[in-house]
Amino acid sequence: MVELIRTNDLVLIGLVESLLADAGIGHFVADAHMSALEGSIGAFQRRILVAEDQLSQARRVLVEAGLAGELRGQP
Repeated sequence: MVELIRTNDLVLIGLVESLLADAGIGHFVADAHMSALEGSIGAFQRRILVAEDQLSQARRVLVEAGLAGELRGQP
């Protein structure tokens, strides 16, 4: 799995999950339950991961949605 986005913004995470699901792209939100360990201070960002073979499609979906600035790594 490859990291697509890293953020603490729960609204952004929900939007990205919805866009990926609508496009039929499997994804995983890593570190989603870290707030229970850290005391909800937001020190650990959540990561949205996708399979490497779906990375270009996932990036395209997010770019088309105007979220290019949120993407990690190279195109």
